[in-house]
Parts: sequence; C-alpha cells; structure tokens
Amino acid sequence: MEIKLSEKQFRRLLDLVYIGNWILNSTRGDDRIRQYDEVESLIFSHCLTHGMAGLTELYEGELIPSRAFAEGGIHEAIMAYEDTTFFEILAQEMALRDMDDPPITPENYDEVMERMGTYLSEFELHGTDNISVDID
Repeated sequence: MEIKLSEKQFRRLLDLVYIGNWILNSTRGDDRIRQYDEVESLIFSHCLTHGMAGLTELYEGELIPSRAFAEGGIHEAIMAYEDTTFFEILAQEMALRDMDDPPITPENYDEVMERMGTYLSEFELHGTDNISVDID
C-alpha cells in the first residue's frame, strides 16, 4: 500500500498515530497491544527519510516517538481531551443520578441535557472545587 502525503500532512499523521496509540496503550502497563506499537514504530520510522529524525529515538531496538516529540505539546492536546471528557462524563452521571439513574430515552433526553448543561456550567466556573463526597 502506498499513501502520498505532504510533509505537513505526514507531521499531522504522526500526531494522530501517537494519540491513538496513547489512548489504546497508555493505561495497559505490560499488557500493551503490540500491534499498535508496531504500527506507530513503522510510521515514525519514515521520519528518518523526511528530515524529521529528531522526532524518533531508538529504544530496545525499536523506533519510538522521541522525548522531544512527546514533550512538544502533544500531551497538552491529550490532556485537553481528557479534561473535557472527564467533565462531560461526570456531568452526565450526576444528571442521571439526580433523575434516579434512568436510561437516556427520547422522552428524557432534553431534561438530561439541561441538567448536564447546569453541571458543565458549574465545572467551567469552578472545576471540581464545589464537589464533595461523604465518606462513611
């Protein structure tokens, strides 16, 4: 298979591949999905012939994204996604809890969204500062 990309498109592909592998493997510890690591290594190996060698490093005989790549801002994008996802899930869970945990249906969808909006507004203003948990 051959895919033709401009240098800018290839650089963006590196970000996408890294983010995808991060999502799939970062929490798996020693149980990583090796096939995704292999694809990441293959894609990053093309950096060597496209003037982007600084974006890779050799680790245990395998090309991986370099520390420079990982520290170049990509984790800020991942963290922004994680923050947004965290607050959206929390808002949905709290909205459903307030409604006695029904499944979301066409009939209650608007109410769920309204309650979520209220929580999301609170989170936007105060983050988790006003959340408390009673521990017995």
